[in-house]
Amino acid sequence: QVQLVESGGGLVQAGGSLRLSCAASGRTFSSKGMGWFRQSPGKERMFVATINWSGSYTLYAASVNGRFTISRDNALNTAYLQMDSLKPEDTAVYYCAVARAPQSATTEGEYDDWGQGTQVTVSS
Repeated sequence: QVQLVESGGGLVQAGGSLRLSCAASGRTFSSKGMGWFRQSPGKERMFVATINWSGSYTLYAASVNGRFTISRDNALNTAYLQMDSLKPEDTAVYYCAVARAPQSATTEGEYDDWGQGTQVTVSS
């Protein structure tokens, strides 16, 4: 089992940037895909971005493509989500997760371990 701790959330004005971090414990982090999801009030948790075990492949939801960048540093057991040009509709609790496989993954069922979430609020 991998334990995940997200950080870096906060309040930012529209057009601003934030970088989320996801620190993982456990030796399996570097061999697994990673993902970021988000959940807005009253809505289901949704896929945001994913990266494969080596960092050579990434995939984004259409709503964030071109504005968000997912990356990872396996030496530090940490994944990141750089969020630029933020919009009020990006307001949500953001969760990182470790996939069951080395590949990237876009559905919740493909992930075994989840962080507790970090709040991101974008004001207009």
